[in-house]
Amino acid sequence: MTKLTIQSLESAPSESKPLLQKSIDAYGMLPNLHGVLASAPSALDAYQQMHELFVNTSFDAEELTVVWQGINVEHGCTYCVPAHTGIAHSMKVSQELIDALRNEQPLPSAKLQALLDMTLEIVRERGRVSEESLKAFYDAGYGERQVLEIILGVSQKVISNYTNHIANTPVDAPFQQFAWEKKAK
Repeated sequence: MTKLTIQSLESAPSESKPLLQKSIDAYGMLPNLHGVLASAPSALDAYQQMHELFVNTSFDAEELTVVWQGINVEHGCTYCVPAHTGIAHSMKVSQELIDALRNEQPLPSAKLQALLDMTLEIVRERGRVSEESLKAFYDAGYGERQVLEIILGVSQKVISNYTNHIANTPVDAPFQQFAWEKKAK
């Protein structure tokens, strides 16, 4: 059962209407997450801005996917994992990487694994990462810039993952084929 309202372009607060139109123009549809966030125009605006900022980091498509899906899977977000699976396909990310992230298996390269490990340590330890982890991350070819960019990605995903947990946001039709649930450990 949905616990928060999914706004439409017609029902949303007036401040959210241009933001929702921006989503429709960008995606050819109104994602349910954006409809939920529209109840608080500043939350939708922040999410859209963070998304745009994160997409424009130094990360390539595979690295963006590692950060997004690593966080989505860690948080158990049954809305975002399918959505980002579809997004990863549209960004031409390999099926091998998509499946490894969704199934919490080792990633196909040491560099991407280092990125996932740092992302998960930032999430799990609330930013209190060890010197050893930072060294391993830097040794893999990343730097301070990427540490800060991961934090930006975490910020974006906290907005979406937590909203979806509270709202029980239904997965959008185009992404239902990628339905996902976190496996018990």
